[in-house]
Amino acid sequence: MEINDFVEKIEKDKILIIRTWISSPAVMKIINDYSIDKDLFIKRYAFGVIENYIQVVRNQEKVENSIVIMDFIKYLKKQNIKSSEFFLLYSSFKSALVDFAFKLKFQSKELIQKIVLYFEEIFSSILDIYSKSIAQIESALNKSIDIVDKYVIMSRTDINGIIISVSSAFCRISGFESFELIGKTHNVLRNPDMSKRVFEKLWDTIKTGNMWQGEIQNCKKNGEVYWVKTTIHPNFDHIGNIISYDAIGEDISSQIELKNQQNLLVEQSKSAAMGEMISMIAHQWRQPLQAVSILIQKLPLLKMVDGEISDELLEDVVCQVGSQLDYMSKTIDDFRDYFKPNKKKEEVYIKDVIEKSMDFLAYSFKLNSIKINYENNSTSSLEIYLNEIVQVFINLAKNSSDAMMEKKIENRFINIRNYEKNNSLFIEFEDNAGGIKETVIDRIFDPYFSTKNNKNGTGLGLYMSKTIIEEHSGGKINVYNTDFGTKFVIKLPLK
Repeated sequence: MEINDFVEKIEKDKILIIRTWISSPAVMKIINDYSIDKDLFIKRYAFGVIENYIQVVRNQEKVENSIVIMDFIKYLKKQNIKSSEFFLLYSSFKSALVDFAFKLKFQSKELIQKIVLYFEEIFSSILDIYSKSIAQIESALNKSIDIVDKYVIMSRTDINGIIISVSSAFCRISGFESFELIGKTHNVLRNPDMSKRVFEKLWDTIKTGNMWQGEIQNCKKNGEVYWVKTTIHPNFDHIGNIISYDAIGEDISSQIELKNQQNLLVEQSKSAAMGEMISMIAHQWRQPLQAVSILIQKLPLLKMVDGEISDELLEDVVCQVGSQLDYMSKTIDDFRDYFKPNKKKEEVYIKDVIEKSMDFLAYSFKLNSIKINYENNSTSSLEIYLNEIVQVFINLAKNSSDAMMEKKIENRFINIRNYEKNNSLFIEFEDNAGGIKETVIDRIFDPYFSTKNNKNGTGLGLYMSKTIIEEHSGGKINVYNTDFGTKFVIKLPLK
């Protein structure tokens, strides 16, 4: 597991880490020896220490720029905590992180090394600050406050939600002056489209002394909408009573806009996939419809020749027509099942998925003389959004088919191969259509980009395939030119 994946787990289970950290013998001894208020220590500082670790790992914050850490150091200095005891305090925090990794069964040597490396980076900076006098720390704290004011979207409210202070960055993004905000609630910024339930849950959380995180849509003074990813945490007095709330935000407006554009592309892709589905149904129905037509025409011809139609012949024709209609009905059912939205992942074997996917195109392959060579070297099951993966496989095979037809390739084939390696499943699709031009191969996953010369290419199929594989399935998809044509390699995690 990567360190960034690990910190995502930390964000979701901070309480467990804090409990492990605080309950260690070394920390409990310091708390008892110096009569430190345990609840105050947890609520005011412990969450900040964890948040600082996360931000340092993500390269979003330096220790010396963290107001919470500077305030924490100042607090410990005033309690006359020795440097050796300070070391034990922070070492216990590191041990809590390692213990958390083991509980998650993330025990790789590389991950543990990175946990320790970031701890050492943070602790060396903190120890340097700790060796300074309180006056020097307060000076550094003031500098940090200036930096925060300029760059961090931050506000403080009293226990009733009345704004006490706002940073310059907050004013800059909202378009309001500080005097227009102080003394009012955040309702002045609230977008009416935001659900009231969000804010009810927010207040239920912070009133109990817990931290709240979420995305909030606000309105600027000029009416424009913007989004902030917000963290709100309570501030406590020396006896543990809530005295105010701090809200720290990150402007995510561009991310939300990108997500909305992606959702639009998804809908457009679904429409394109539906068109493909109808086209494939038409291909699958063509042969049975021809058979039904011939059978029906057979009856008047025989009557004209023989003068009558026997009951046996009529029964045989009806039986054959019924068989063809059953096949057509089953085709509709199959397509309906495989193109309706996924609700949860299913445990499957990749062989079944590939064979089912190719069945949808069987008539088209037969009509266009395309041979499918399939080699299965996988025996493990995996959990996937089945219909989405089927859509990817159909899209890759259909693209190869279209390319071979467009280029008038003889002896057309598609090689499909899957195998397992390093707890991952690899699926390869290779055709003999001559490959993709090197000047455009890096762009084929871009939305609206198509290599097809005709008007049938929407430029969304491969974009959606990449989205399904990498964002929905936790895998990777790559493309290469080979001696024959184009090879797509899909990597999916096994259970």
